[in-house]
Amino acid sequence: MKISIIIPTYNEEEFLPDLLKSIKRQDFKDLEVIIADANSTDKTVEIAKSYMCKVVHGGLPAVGRNNGAKVAKGEILLFLDADSVLTNNYITSTIEEFELHNLGIAITQIVPLEKGFINEISHEIANYLTKQISHIKPHGAGCYGMITYKSLHEKVNGFDESLDFGEDTDYIERIAKISRFKVLENPRLLISTRRLEEEGLKEITLKYAKSTAKQLVGQKVTLEELGYSFGHGSSKKNRILYSLCGEGLGHAIRSGVVIEYLINEGYDLIVFASDRAYDYLNSKFDNIYYIGGFNTVYENNSVRNRKTFVYNMKDVPSDLKNNMTKMFNLAHKFKPDVIVSDFEFYSNLLSHILRIPLISIDNMHVLTEAKYSTPNKYAKDRLFSESVVHAFIQNAKKTLIYSYFFPPLKNTENTRYVYPILRDKIYQLKPTDGDYILVYQTSTSNNELIELLKKNPQQNFIVYGFHVDKKEDNVLFRSFSEDLLYKDFKDAKCVITNGGFSFITEALQLGKPILSIPVKKQFEQILNAIYLDKLGYGEHHSKINQAILDNFIEKIPVYKKNISEKYVKPKNNNETLNILKETIEEVINN
Repeated sequence: MKISIIIPTYNEEEFLPDLLKSIKRQDFKDLEVIIADANSTDKTVEIAKSYMCKVVHGGLPAVGRNNGAKVAKGEILLFLDADSVLTNNYITSTIEEFELHNLGIAITQIVPLEKGFINEISHEIANYLTKQISHIKPHGAGCYGMITYKSLHEKVNGFDESLDFGEDTDYIERIAKISRFKVLENPRLLISTRRLEEEGLKEITLKYAKSTAKQLVGQKVTLEELGYSFGHGSSKKNRILYSLCGEGLGHAIRSGVVIEYLINEGYDLIVFASDRAYDYLNSKFDNIYYIGGFNTVYENNSVRNRKTFVYNMKDVPSDLKNNMTKMFNLAHKFKPDVIVSDFEFYSNLLSHILRIPLISIDNMHVLTEAKYSTPNKYAKDRLFSESVVHAFIQNAKKTLIYSYFFPPLKNTENTRYVYPILRDKIYQLKPTDGDYILVYQTSTSNNELIELLKKNPQQNFIVYGFHVDKKEDNVLFRSFSEDLLYKDFKDAKCVITNGGFSFITEALQLGKPILSIPVKKQFEQILNAIYLDKLGYGEHHSKINQAILDNFIEKIPVYKKNISEKYVKPKNNNETLNILKETIEEVINN
């Protein structure tokens, strides 16, 4: 027999029929097809047998390819991915060019199954780069189709099964050392763009650039580094789809702590975030995917609800389609056991569509899940904010609420409070009382505050939130930098802020009195400030003036004493993280 075609599979009922049909259409008939299946739970094996394929046990791609090669009767081995399709005369063209150049191993070039300018140009670029790199070092991937002699396969002892990624490039390199390698010019292999659609062009380009760069200098790359999981492994990790609100940095900073913990505990994660949260997390972790999110419009330190609605509604149709397509496709492949949401809207929809249990963990749900009273003047803002929370998350299996105040809960069976998540560096800081006041703003619209600060030359202020680095009189503006913020936080004598939850809880952990001027109509911030004032940790005001500033500064010693005596300061995040893990395991196992 001339050629054995070996195809590793796992749950490929959607794609395998098209590949097998394309093989059947070939004019070259002296061949056999071997399916190396990794215990598929769909109809993959049934489909393979209906096409008279030989079926052997598979595993990770290296295991499947080796098992297929062991039973192969062909002189030549052709390794294909299940989501590819052969063009007309592909096999004949491949063998002719392979033998003409007296090669030992080769790959072919690719074209996308799905039409479209982006698909076509991205694949042409991939072909060009693959050919250019091959002049430096033999290189390739299984999706390009690999052809070699069985005798050479056996001589190098096949694919290295200890590698969970890059086993194809490693295989090509080892055979190329004892023979010749080439990227073939004529044959073209049609491949699915499912991974491009699932992950996005930017994400997949970055991952393959990273893997190629490492492989070119002789370093091995793992699936864990790139955030891939084929689902073939010997032991199954519990899988979490984690999604978070992208507005501000509070959700992102605490989610960074949570994500690192869950990875270290052995969970597989994919993460979705928008805006600044995506930028922050993508700089720290792999496997972070961008989605569009909702944003609040601020003017003069007030939420503009009408403008916020109009601003977001213009993007909702495209975001809904793009976000849900990306999240659905990735979830379909990743098969998460549970969804964990830090107040993110689209993951809630996905939970209902795919019937995957949802765990909510955020500070927003105190608005809807607790019993508390507030002045009547906030009734309209409260009603609006509660409606938003209800719209964002429905029917979570469990709800965990970050909080530093604890009004009675309406339902204690599925809802509980947990201590706020703080950055580890906050716990490590040894605070002192410096000669300046730290100012942190959620939006850049509170110019009235800045003018007041300048009228107090006897005080020094360091201001974050305006995204600039400059000094005006006694006011030093800083753009966001974690390291600088830690230092400024540590040595501030007190803080002035809106009502952002994360900043308030970090300030309390460091024993810093807080003057809170919440963004108007932002009821979550208003409630944070009301309880801050009620507990004696600082003051809540709807606006700031000279008298308020003077009074607050005068009472700093009183507020410091209250924080020291009354505020519970955890030593680390362990209790909250352990509760989250227990909740995840409970939801998965029930």
